[in-house]
Amino acid sequence: MKWRLYCIVVFMLSWGVALPAGADTLVKMRGDSFIMGNFYLNHNYTGWNKTGTKTTDTFEIWERFRLRTDFEANKAVYFRLGLRIINTWGQGTFTAANPAAEVLVDLAYLQFRLPDTKVEVTAGLQALDLPQAAIFNGSVLYSDVVAGLTVNAPVVADTFSVMAGFARLFDANRTFDTTTTQKGDEFDAYFLALPITVEGMKATPWGVVAVAGRNATYMYKNTADVSEIGNSFDNALFSAASVANMNAANGLGRWKNAQNPYVWTGASFEVSTLDPIRFYADVIYGEGAMNDSKAAKRHGWMADFAVQYTGWSLATPELYAFWSSGEDNSTRNGSERMPYMRSQWGPGKSFLFESGQELPRDTSTYTSPVGIYGLAVSLGNISVIDKLSNRLTFAYVRGNNSPRAIRAAQLLNASYMTMGHDLSQNDSLTGLNVDSKYELYENLALILQTGWAHGHFQESVWGHRLVSQAESNGNNTWLLALGLSYKF
Repeated sequence: MKWRLYCIVVFMLSWGVALPAGADTLVKMRGDSFIMGNFYLNHNYTGWNKTGTKTTDTFEIWERFRLRTDFEANKAVYFRLGLRIINTWGQGTFTAANPAAEVLVDLAYLQFRLPDTKVEVTAGLQALDLPQAAIFNGSVLYSDVVAGLTVNAPVVADTFSVMAGFARLFDANRTFDTTTTQKGDEFDAYFLALPITVEGMKATPWGVVAVAGRNATYMYKNTADVSEIGNSFDNALFSAASVANMNAANGLGRWKNAQNPYVWTGASFEVSTLDPIRFYADVIYGEGAMNDSKAAKRHGWMADFAVQYTGWSLATPELYAFWSSGEDNSTRNGSERMPYMRSQWGPGKSFLFESGQELPRDTSTYTSPVGIYGLAVSLGNISVIDKLSNRLTFAYVRGNNSPRAIRAAQLLNASYMTMGHDLSQNDSLTGLNVDSKYELYENLALILQTGWAHGHFQESVWGHRLVSQAESNGNNTWLLALGLSYKF
Protein backbone atom coordinates (compact mmCIF):
# COMPACT_ATOMS: atom_id res chain seq x y z
CA MET A 1 0.00 0.00 0.00
CA LYS A 2 2.79 2.42 0.93
CA TRP A 3 4.63 1.63 -2.29
CA ARG A 4 1.50 2.26 -4.39
CA LEU A 5 0.98 5.57 -2.62
CA TYR A 6 4.55 6.57 -3.38
CA CYS A 7 4.09 5.73 -7.08
CA ILE A 8 0.96 7.87 -7.19
CA VAL A 9 2.80 10.78 -5.56
CA VAL A 10 5.69 10.54 -8.03
CA PHE A 11 3.25 10.31 -10.95
CA MET A 12 1.41 13.41 -9.79
CA LEU A 13 4.66 15.30 -9.25
CA SER A 14 5.93 14.35 -12.69
CA TRP A 15 2.76 15.77 -14.20
CA GLY A 16 3.25 18.83 -12.03
CA VAL A 17 6.59 19.51 -13.71
CA ALA A 18 5.02 19.43 -17.15
CA LEU A 19 1.78 21.28 -16.39
CA PRO A 20 0.72 24.06 -14.01
CA ALA A 21 -0.62 22.52 -10.78
CA GLY A 22 -3.13 25.31 -10.44
CA ALA A 23 -4.04 28.65 -11.88
CA ASP A 24 -0.96 30.38 -10.46
CA THR A 25 1.09 27.51 -9.00
CA LEU A 26 4.57 26.70 -10.24
CA VAL A 27 6.12 23.33 -9.37
CA LYS A 28 9.91 23.11 -9.00
CA MET A 29 11.91 19.97 -8.24
CA ARG A 30 15.46 19.44 -7.08
CA GLY A 31 17.29 16.69 -5.29
CA ASP A 32 20.45 14.73 -4.66
CA SER A 33 21.67 11.17 -4.48
CA PHE A 34 24.76 9.37 -3.25
CA ILE A 35 26.03 5.81 -3.42
CA MET A 36 28.99 4.96 -1.20
CA GLY A 37 31.03 1.94 -0.28
CA ASN A 38 32.15 2.07 3.33
CA PHE A 39 35.03 0.04 4.81
CA TYR A 40 35.08 0.70 8.56
CA LEU A 41 37.50 -1.39 10.62
CA ASN A 42 37.11 -1.70 14.40
CA HIS A 43 33.89 0.18 15.11
CA ASN A 44 34.03 1.66 18.62
CA TYR A 45 37.70 0.59 18.70
CA THR A 46 36.59 -2.94 19.58
CA GLY A 47 34.85 -4.06 16.39
CA TRP A 48 31.70 -4.49 18.50
CA ASN A 49 28.67 -2.35 19.23
CA LYS A 50 28.85 0.20 22.05
CA THR A 51 28.09 -2.23 24.87
CA GLY A 52 30.16 -5.09 23.45
CA THR A 53 27.27 -7.46 22.73
CA LYS A 54 27.33 -7.55 18.90
CA THR A 55 29.97 -7.77 16.18
CA THR A 56 29.89 -5.14 13.42
CA ASP A 57 30.36 -5.68 9.69
CA THR A 58 33.37 -3.95 8.19
CA PHE A 59 31.92 -3.27 4.74
CA GLU A 60 28.59 -1.82 3.65
CA ILE A 61 27.20 0.00 0.63
CA TRP A 62 24.85 2.88 1.40
CA GLU A 63 22.48 4.59 -1.01
CA ARG A 64 20.40 7.71 -0.43
CA PHE A 65 17.97 9.58 -2.68
CA ARG A 66 16.29 12.86 -1.72
CA LEU A 67 13.68 14.78 -3.70
CA ARG A 68 12.59 18.33 -2.86
CA THR A 69 9.43 19.65 -4.54
CA ASP A 70 8.28 23.26 -4.18
CA PHE A 71 4.69 24.21 -4.95
CA GLU A 72 5.06 27.96 -5.45
CA ALA A 73 1.90 30.07 -5.56
CA ASN A 74 3.94 33.27 -5.91
CA LYS A 75 7.18 34.76 -4.64
CA ALA A 76 5.68 35.09 -1.17
CA VAL A 77 4.03 31.66 -0.70
CA TYR A 78 5.20 28.10 -1.31
CA PHE A 79 4.94 24.59 0.14
CA ARG A 80 7.94 22.24 0.16
CA LEU A 81 7.66 18.45 0.23
CA GLY A 82 10.81 16.41 0.81
CA LEU A 83 10.99 12.65 0.22
CA ARG A 84 13.90 10.42 1.12
CA ILE A 85 15.02 6.82 0.69
CA ILE A 86 18.14 5.63 2.50
CA ASN A 87 19.49 2.22 3.45
CA THR A 88 22.27 -0.25 2.79
CA TRP A 89 22.26 -2.51 -0.24
CA GLY A 90 20.53 -5.77 0.68
CA GLN A 91 18.21 -4.09 3.21
CA GLY A 92 14.73 -2.59 2.92
CA THR A 93 14.16 -0.90 -0.44
CA PHE A 94 17.46 -2.29 -1.71
CA THR A 95 16.58 -5.95 -1.10
CA ALA A 96 16.67 -8.11 -4.24
CA ALA A 97 13.29 -9.10 -5.73
CA ASN A 98 11.30 -8.28 -2.56
CA PRO A 99 12.00 -4.64 -1.71
CA ALA A 100 10.29 -3.08 1.30
CA ALA A 101 8.61 0.33 1.06
CA GLU A 102 10.82 2.85 2.87
CA VAL A 103 9.91 6.23 1.42
CA LEU A 104 10.20 8.80 4.21
CA VAL A 105 8.81 12.31 4.35
CA ASP A 106 11.66 14.38 5.77
CA LEU A 107 10.36 17.86 4.88
CA ALA A 108 6.78 19.13 4.69
CA TYR A 109 6.32 22.80 5.40
CA LEU A 110 4.50 25.93 4.29
CA GLN A 111 6.49 29.14 4.01
CA PHE A 112 5.04 32.58 3.39
CA ARG A 113 5.58 36.27 4.04
CA LEU A 114 3.10 38.31 6.00
CA PRO A 115 1.37 40.68 3.55
CA ASP A 116 3.25 43.91 2.84
CA THR A 117 6.15 42.91 5.12
CA LYS A 118 9.40 40.96 4.99
CA VAL A 119 8.39 38.81 7.96
CA GLU A 120 8.77 35.16 6.94
CA VAL A 121 6.73 32.38 8.57
CA THR A 122 7.56 28.67 8.21
CA ALA A 123 5.16 26.03 9.55
CA GLY A 124 5.54 22.26 9.39
CA LEU A 125 8.33 19.69 9.26
CA GLN A 126 11.39 21.84 8.55
CA ALA A 127 15.14 22.09 9.04
CA LEU A 128 16.14 23.81 12.28
CA ASP A 129 19.69 24.89 13.02
CA LEU A 130 20.07 26.70 16.31
CA PRO A 131 22.82 29.35 16.36
CA GLN A 132 26.44 28.22 16.28
CA ALA A 133 29.54 29.77 14.73
CA ALA A 134 29.44 28.66 11.08
CA ILE A 135 32.93 27.16 11.06
CA PHE A 136 31.75 24.39 13.44
CA ASN A 137 29.25 23.13 10.80
CA GLY A 138 26.10 22.84 12.95
CA SER A 139 24.60 23.44 16.35
CA VAL A 140 25.71 21.36 19.31
CA LEU A 141 22.21 21.78 20.77
CA TYR A 142 19.94 21.03 17.79
CA SER A 143 20.62 20.75 14.06
CA ASP A 144 18.13 18.61 12.12
CA VAL A 145 14.51 18.54 10.94
CA VAL A 146 11.67 19.12 13.39
CA ALA A 147 7.95 19.84 13.34
CA GLY A 148 7.50 23.44 14.32
CA LEU A 149 6.69 27.05 13.59
CA THR A 150 9.40 29.67 13.03
CA VAL A 151 9.17 33.39 12.37
CA ASN A 152 12.03 35.42 10.88
CA ALA A 153 11.51 39.16 11.15
CA PRO A 154 14.09 41.67 9.87
CA VAL A 155 14.03 44.74 12.12
CA VAL A 156 16.90 46.74 10.62
CA ALA A 157 17.80 45.66 7.09
CA ASP A 158 21.04 43.64 6.95
CA THR A 159 21.78 44.59 10.58
CA PHE A 160 19.31 43.20 13.10
CA SER A 161 16.60 40.56 12.94
CA VAL A 162 14.53 38.36 15.22
CA MET A 163 14.12 34.60 14.82
CA ALA A 164 11.57 32.99 17.12
CA GLY A 165 9.72 29.72 17.10
CA PHE A 166 8.15 26.67 18.66
CA ALA A 167 8.87 22.99 18.01
CA ARG A 168 7.25 19.80 19.24
CA LEU A 169 9.87 17.07 19.21
CA PHE A 170 7.87 14.27 20.85
CA ASP A 171 4.24 13.53 21.69
CA ALA A 172 4.00 9.95 22.92
CA ASN A 173 0.23 9.59 23.27
CA ARG A 174 -0.99 12.09 20.68
CA THR A 175 -4.71 12.94 21.22
CA PHE A 176 -5.54 10.71 24.18
CA ASP A 177 -3.42 9.82 27.19
CA THR A 178 -3.43 6.20 28.30
CA THR A 179 -5.68 6.85 31.33
CA THR A 180 -8.07 9.52 32.57
CA THR A 181 -5.11 11.15 34.34
CA GLN A 182 -3.23 13.76 32.32
CA LYS A 183 0.29 12.64 31.37
CA GLY A 184 3.36 14.72 30.61
CA ASP A 185 4.06 12.91 27.34
CA GLU A 186 5.33 15.80 25.20
CA PHE A 187 8.69 17.46 24.68
CA ASP A 188 8.25 21.04 23.44
CA ALA A 189 10.86 23.71 22.76
CA TYR A 190 10.58 27.50 22.39
CA PHE A 191 13.51 29.40 20.91
CA LEU A 192 14.62 32.96 20.25
CA ALA A 193 17.68 34.28 18.39
CA LEU A 194 18.70 37.90 17.80
CA PRO A 195 21.31 38.04 14.99
CA ILE A 196 23.22 41.34 14.92
CA THR A 197 25.46 42.12 11.95
CA VAL A 198 27.72 45.15 11.71
CA GLU A 199 30.78 45.74 9.58
CA GLY A 200 33.39 43.18 10.51
CA MET A 201 31.32 41.29 13.08
CA LYS A 202 28.26 39.13 13.57
CA ALA A 203 26.92 38.27 17.03
CA THR A 204 23.88 36.13 17.79
CA PRO A 205 22.61 35.93 21.37
CA TRP A 206 20.00 33.22 21.72
CA GLY A 207 17.97 31.18 24.16
CA VAL A 208 15.87 28.03 24.28
CA VAL A 209 13.27 26.95 26.83
CA ALA A 210 11.97 23.38 26.62
CA VAL A 211 9.33 21.55 28.62
CA ALA A 212 10.20 17.88 29.07
CA GLY A 213 7.38 15.52 29.97
CA ARG A 214 8.20 12.57 32.20
CA ASN A 215 6.18 10.20 29.98
CA ALA A 216 7.49 11.31 26.59
CA THR A 217 9.53 8.83 24.55
CA TYR A 218 13.22 9.75 24.50
CA MET A 219 14.78 6.49 23.30
CA TYR A 220 14.94 7.68 19.68
CA LYS A 221 18.47 7.96 18.33
CA ASN A 222 19.80 11.49 17.98
CA THR A 223 22.29 10.77 15.22
CA ALA A 224 21.91 10.29 11.47
CA ASP A 225 23.15 6.74 11.70
CA VAL A 226 22.21 3.34 13.06
CA SER A 227 21.36 3.21 16.76
CA GLU A 228 24.15 0.72 17.45
CA ILE A 229 26.64 3.45 16.48
CA GLY A 230 24.99 6.69 17.51
CA ASN A 231 23.35 7.96 20.67
CA SER A 232 19.82 8.62 21.96
CA PHE A 233 17.93 11.66 23.22
CA ASP A 234 17.57 10.33 26.77
CA ASN A 235 21.33 9.92 27.19
CA ALA A 236 21.92 13.42 25.81
CA LEU A 237 19.27 15.17 27.92
CA PHE A 238 19.06 13.45 31.29
CA SER A 239 21.25 12.37 34.20
CA ALA A 240 22.33 8.74 34.45
CA ALA A 241 20.02 8.17 37.41
CA SER A 242 17.01 9.62 35.57
CA VAL A 243 17.62 7.50 32.47
CA ALA A 244 17.43 4.46 34.75
CA ASN A 245 14.62 5.53 37.09
CA MET A 246 12.72 8.52 35.67
CA ASN A 247 9.31 6.82 35.85
CA ALA A 248 10.06 4.44 38.71
CA ALA A 249 7.97 4.47 41.88
CA ASN A 250 11.15 5.18 43.79
CA GLY A 251 14.88 5.18 43.23
CA LEU A 252 17.75 7.53 42.50
CA GLY A 253 16.89 10.07 39.78
CA ARG A 254 13.12 9.53 39.85
CA TRP A 255 11.22 12.53 38.50
CA LYS A 256 8.80 13.87 41.10
CA ASN A 257 7.44 16.39 38.59
CA ALA A 258 5.33 15.37 35.60
CA GLN A 259 7.16 18.02 33.56
CA ASN A 260 10.50 19.75 33.99
CA PRO A 261 11.85 22.87 32.28
CA TYR A 262 15.11 22.83 30.34
CA VAL A 263 16.85 26.13 29.60
CA TRP A 264 19.78 27.01 27.35
CA THR A 265 21.33 30.40 26.73
CA GLY A 266 24.31 31.31 24.62
CA ALA A 267 25.89 33.49 21.99
CA SER A 268 27.85 32.90 18.81
CA PHE A 269 30.41 35.32 17.38
CA GLU A 270 32.09 35.76 14.01
CA VAL A 271 34.69 38.53 13.61
CA SER A 272 36.26 39.51 10.27
CA THR A 273 37.67 42.97 11.04
CA LEU A 274 41.20 41.60 10.52
CA ASP A 275 40.26 39.87 7.27
CA PRO A 276 41.77 37.60 5.89
CA ILE A 277 42.11 36.45 9.53
CA ARG A 278 38.71 35.51 10.94
CA PHE A 279 37.67 34.54 14.45
CA TYR A 280 34.75 32.40 15.61
CA ALA A 281 33.47 31.57 19.09
CA ASP A 282 30.51 30.20 21.04
CA VAL A 283 29.57 30.20 24.72
CA ILE A 284 26.62 28.07 25.89
CA TYR A 285 25.09 27.18 29.26
CA GLY A 286 22.29 24.65 29.66
CA GLU A 287 20.34 23.13 32.54
CA GLY A 288 17.32 20.93 33.13
CA ALA A 289 15.21 19.39 35.91
CA MET A 290 16.83 21.75 38.39
CA ASN A 291 13.68 21.85 40.56
CA ASP A 292 13.31 18.09 40.77
CA SER A 293 15.19 15.52 42.84
CA LYS A 294 18.89 16.17 43.29
CA ALA A 295 20.00 13.20 41.19
CA ALA A 296 17.72 14.26 38.31
CA LYS A 297 19.44 17.59 37.70
CA ARG A 298 21.64 18.16 34.66
CA HIS A 299 23.56 21.33 33.87
CA GLY A 300 26.80 22.39 32.22
CA TRP A 301 28.82 24.70 30.01
CA MET A 302 30.40 24.55 26.59
CA ALA A 303 32.73 26.97 24.81
CA ASP A 304 34.56 26.82 21.50
CA PHE A 305 36.93 29.07 19.56
CA ALA A 306 38.41 29.00 16.06
CA VAL A 307 40.66 31.15 13.92
CA GLN A 308 40.76 30.91 10.14
CA TYR A 309 43.10 32.41 7.53
CA THR A 310 41.45 32.95 4.12
CA GLY A 311 44.24 34.83 2.35
CA TRP A 312 46.05 31.79 0.94
CA SER A 313 44.83 30.60 -2.45
CA LEU A 314 46.10 27.02 -2.06
CA ALA A 315 44.39 26.20 1.26
CA THR A 316 42.52 27.60 4.25
CA PRO A 317 44.33 26.96 7.58
CA GLU A 318 42.08 26.65 10.64
CA LEU A 319 42.83 26.24 14.35
CA TYR A 320 40.20 25.08 16.87
CA ALA A 321 39.92 24.86 20.66
CA PHE A 322 36.94 23.61 22.65
CA TRP A 323 35.95 22.80 26.23
CA SER A 324 32.84 21.53 27.99
CA SER A 325 32.16 20.69 31.62
CA GLY A 326 32.21 17.07 32.74
CA GLU A 327 30.83 14.80 35.45
CA ASP A 328 32.06 15.19 39.02
CA ASN A 329 32.64 12.25 41.39
CA SER A 330 28.98 11.51 42.11
CA THR A 331 25.79 10.62 40.25
CA ARG A 332 23.72 11.38 43.35
CA ASN A 333 23.89 15.13 42.68
CA GLY A 334 22.88 14.82 39.03
CA SER A 335 24.96 15.44 35.91
CA GLU A 336 27.44 18.25 35.27
CA ARG A 337 27.50 17.84 31.49
CA MET A 338 25.50 20.29 29.38
CA PRO A 339 22.27 18.69 28.15
CA TYR A 340 21.75 18.75 24.40
CA MET A 341 19.44 17.24 21.79
CA ARG A 342 20.78 16.65 18.26
CA SER A 343 24.36 17.74 17.61
CA GLN A 344 26.07 18.16 14.26
CA TRP A 345 28.93 20.14 15.77
CA GLY A 346 32.56 19.44 15.00
CA PRO A 347 35.91 21.08 14.25
CA GLY A 348 37.10 20.82 10.64
CA LYS A 349 34.73 17.94 9.80
CA SER A 350 36.86 15.78 12.09
CA PHE A 351 36.52 12.00 11.88
CA LEU A 352 35.86 12.06 15.64
CA PHE A 353 32.53 13.92 15.35
CA GLU A 354 29.40 13.71 13.21
CA SER A 355 29.72 17.15 11.62
CA GLY A 356 28.58 17.48 8.03
CA GLN A 357 30.79 14.96 6.27
CA GLU A 358 30.25 14.83 2.48
CA LEU A 359 29.40 11.14 2.80
CA PRO A 360 27.18 11.27 5.88
CA ARG A 361 26.59 7.61 6.72
CA ASP A 362 28.77 5.84 9.30
CA THR A 363 31.78 8.06 8.58
CA SER A 364 32.66 9.29 12.08
CA THR A 365 33.34 7.79 15.51
CA TYR A 366 30.45 9.71 17.13
CA THR A 367 32.44 11.14 20.04
CA SER A 368 30.20 13.03 22.47
CA PRO A 369 30.50 16.84 22.15
CA VAL A 370 30.08 17.31 25.92
CA GLY A 371 32.33 16.21 28.78
CA ILE A 372 35.46 16.78 26.69
CA TYR A 373 38.10 19.35 25.76
CA GLY A 374 40.62 19.47 22.96
CA LEU A 375 42.37 21.05 20.00
CA ALA A 376 42.15 20.59 16.25
CA VAL A 377 44.09 21.83 13.22
CA SER A 378 42.66 21.73 9.73
CA LEU A 379 43.66 22.62 6.18
CA GLY A 380 40.49 23.13 4.19
CA ASN A 381 39.87 23.97 0.55
CA ILE A 382 43.22 22.52 -0.50
CA SER A 383 43.28 23.13 -4.24
CA VAL A 384 46.35 22.12 -6.23
CA ILE A 385 44.74 20.22 -9.10
CA ASP A 386 41.83 21.58 -11.12
CA LYS A 387 38.43 20.23 -10.00
CA LEU A 388 40.03 18.47 -6.99
CA SER A 389 39.59 19.79 -3.43
CA ASN A 390 40.89 18.27 -0.21
CA ARG A 391 40.65 18.69 3.54
CA LEU A 392 43.16 17.49 6.15
CA THR A 393 42.16 17.58 9.83
CA PHE A 394 43.98 16.49 12.98
CA ALA A 395 42.21 16.52 16.36
CA TYR A 396 43.20 15.65 19.92
CA VAL A 397 40.48 15.19 22.56
CA ARG A 398 40.61 14.41 26.28
CA GLY A 399 37.82 13.56 28.67
CA ASN A 400 36.52 15.86 31.38
CA ASN A 401 34.49 13.28 33.31
CA SER A 402 35.36 11.75 36.67
CA PRO A 403 36.18 8.01 36.35
CA ARG A 404 34.12 7.34 39.45
CA ALA A 405 31.04 8.98 37.91
CA ILE A 406 31.31 6.88 34.75
CA ARG A 407 31.58 3.66 36.76
CA ALA A 408 28.50 4.63 38.76
CA ALA A 409 26.59 5.58 35.60
CA GLN A 410 27.35 2.21 34.02
CA LEU A 411 25.91 0.41 37.04
CA LEU A 412 22.67 2.35 36.52
CA ASN A 413 22.56 1.90 32.73
CA ALA A 414 25.20 0.10 30.65
CA SER A 415 24.58 2.20 27.52
CA TYR A 416 24.42 5.65 29.17
CA MET A 417 28.16 6.32 28.85
CA THR A 418 30.18 4.09 26.54
CA MET A 419 33.87 3.71 25.74
CA GLY A 420 35.05 5.93 22.89
CA HIS A 421 31.82 7.90 22.78
CA ASP A 422 32.40 9.24 26.30
CA LEU A 423 35.78 9.87 27.90
CA SER A 424 37.03 9.90 31.47
CA GLN A 425 39.69 12.34 32.65
CA ASN A 426 42.27 9.64 31.91
CA ASP A 427 41.00 8.83 28.40
CA SER A 428 42.06 10.50 25.17
CA LEU A 429 41.44 10.28 21.43
CA THR A 430 43.58 11.26 18.46
CA GLY A 431 41.92 11.60 15.08
CA LEU A 432 43.14 12.23 11.54
CA ASN A 433 41.11 12.44 8.36
CA VAL A 434 41.88 13.25 4.73
CA ASP A 435 38.82 13.97 2.60
CA SER A 436 38.91 14.53 -1.16
CA LYS A 437 36.32 15.59 -3.71
CA TYR A 438 36.75 15.49 -7.48
CA GLU A 439 34.17 17.16 -9.75
CA LEU A 440 33.62 14.70 -12.59
CA TYR A 441 30.91 16.96 -13.98
CA GLU A 442 29.19 20.11 -12.74
CA ASN A 443 26.68 18.10 -10.67
CA LEU A 444 28.53 14.80 -10.21
CA ALA A 445 31.39 14.36 -7.74
CA LEU A 446 33.63 11.47 -6.74
CA ILE A 447 34.30 11.62 -2.99
CA LEU A 448 36.94 9.81 -0.94
CA GLN A 449 36.94 10.00 2.86
CA THR A 450 39.64 8.40 4.97
CA GLY A 451 39.82 8.45 8.75
CA TRP A 452 41.97 7.09 11.55
CA ALA A 453 41.41 7.40 15.28
CA HIS A 454 43.52 6.12 18.17
CA GLY A 455 42.20 5.85 21.71
CA HIS A 456 43.67 5.51 25.16
CA PHE A 457 41.12 4.03 27.59
CA GLN A 458 41.17 3.48 31.35
CA GLU A 459 40.63 -0.20 32.17
CA SER A 460 39.33 0.47 35.69
CA VAL A 461 36.51 2.53 34.11
CA TRP A 462 35.48 0.52 31.06
CA GLY A 463 36.42 -2.97 32.21
CA HIS A 464 39.03 -5.48 31.11
CA ARG A 465 36.93 -7.06 28.35
CA LEU A 466 36.33 -3.88 26.29
CA VAL A 467 39.76 -2.37 26.88
CA SER A 468 41.64 -5.58 26.05
CA GLN A 469 39.58 -6.00 22.88
CA ALA A 470 40.47 -2.44 21.83
CA GLU A 471 44.12 -3.08 22.67
CA SER A 472 44.08 -6.19 20.46
CA ASN A 473 43.17 -3.80 17.62
CA GLY A 474 45.95 -1.42 18.58
CA ASN A 475 43.30 0.94 20.01
CA ASN A 476 42.75 2.03 16.41
CA THR A 477 39.73 2.45 14.18
CA TRP A 478 39.98 3.01 10.41
CA LEU A 479 37.68 4.35 7.72
CA LEU A 480 37.82 4.23 3.93
CA ALA A 481 34.69 5.50 2.16
CA LEU A 482 34.35 6.04 -1.58
CA GLY A 483 31.20 7.39 -3.15
CA LEU A 484 29.45 9.28 -5.92
CA SER A 485 27.33 12.35 -5.18
CA TYR A 486 24.87 13.69 -7.76
CA LYS A 487 22.84 16.89 -7.38
CA PHE A 488 20.12 18.04 -9.73
